[in-house]
Amino acid sequence: MISVLYSIGIFLLACCFEVGGGYLVWLWLKEGKPFWVGILGIISLGIYGMVITLQLQGFARSYAAYGGFFIAFSLLWAFVFDGFRPDRFDIIGVMVTLIGVYIIIYAPRVS
Repeated sequence: MISVLYSIGIFLLACCFEVGGGYLVWLWLKEGKPFWVGILGIISLGIYGMVITLQLQGFARSYAAYGGFFIAFSLLWAFVFDGFRPDRFDIIGVMVTLIGVYIIIYAPRVS
């Protein structure tokens, strides 16, 4: 159970750096924010690349499962910071994706 909580924590931390960094780059390039905002975004994206390596699983499962967290976190980020209002299909899509995350990384495996 502790390893699952650790893994979820790493995924959420990675999301903060990747989605947050991507959002800062978006603001710089698409909404005319200052250059330093883009630089902070690029640095944040680099930190994401290091944080995700803290996962206990191998590369394939870590990145595949992270994709599901990324989808859910991106919609949540847009809701909080950009005024996005998810519809029922967004919510259903996130639920399906998170079920996939569970299957890929947390389902018991027979060795």
